[in-house]
Amino acid sequence: MRFFVTAEHEKERLQYFASPEGRNDLYQYNQKERRTVLEVLEDFPSVQLPFEWLVQLVPPLKTRAFSISSSPLAHPKQVHLTVSVASWKTPYKRNRSGLCSTWLAELGPEERISIPVWFSRGSLPPPSPTLPLVLVVPGTGCAPFRAFVAERESQSTSEATAPILFFFGCRNEENDFLYRDFWLSHAQSGGVLSEEKGGGFFVAFSRDQPKKLYVQHKMEEESQRIWSLLSSGAAVYIAGSSTKMPTDVMSCIERIVAKEGVVPKDSAVRWLRALEKAGKYRVEAWS
Repeated sequence: MRFFVTAEHEKERLQYFASPEGRNDLYQYNQKERRTVLEVLEDFPSVQLPFEWLVQLVPPLKTRAFSISSSPLAHPKQVHLTVSVASWKTPYKRNRSGLCSTWLAELGPEERISIPVWFSRGSLPPPSPTLPLVLVVPGTGCAPFRAFVAERESQSTSEATAPILFFFGCRNEENDFLYRDFWLSHAQSGGVLSEEKGGGFFVAFSRDQPKKLYVQHKMEEESQRIWSLLSSGAAVYIAGSSTKMPTDVMSCIERIVAKEGVVPKDSAVRWLRALEKAGKYRVEAWS
């Protein structure tokens, strides 16, 4: 931009940003605030950057990867996505929002738009209908498990299926209970999440009471049922934020194995490592 600026004060600022002394200020101005190319050019209006330079310098938009939240058995020729609209405030209190998630949220229900998509194998392979499952998820991490439950419900009409224990966590029942009716319908009347079928659906609303309640607390309450499924060959699938959640859930399961299996903690840790090595402890996490 320095080569195409005409205003002297803007040129001085750009030279400072490009110098070793201005490196920290450049980071605060640009990366920390997540400024777009357009916003930077608006801050330096005298820069007359040729278009052919601009298109070479601006990186292409990154592809976005989402977990599919529908079953091909339940919804042939359809792909459902569960997307959280990204929004945050910058250090200077400017409101920012995610490019792709905001665009998707603003589409009308009747709009038909052609966009390039691709499919790739995820880290949570669809389980066999005879494999018992312990599913643990907060928030939009429920996407792949919505597909699992719908798939197993379709399979149950023609063959015997294994039970599912499903632990779902969110902040508030009123605002964050994604797919509430879907889960509850499958937890009743002989559905694949019902106690009648050996399963169960357990929800933790972390902010609906003075003391925070997480999925780990619900898992501790159901430790006997979890151990019963694990000892009969169940797989554990976890999806959600990559911050503390996967580690906290693993620690919780280690405590359950040690308590219900009546073994020392180090034995419980080795037992879970063996489960992981066998492909029956899987985590899909993102930041």
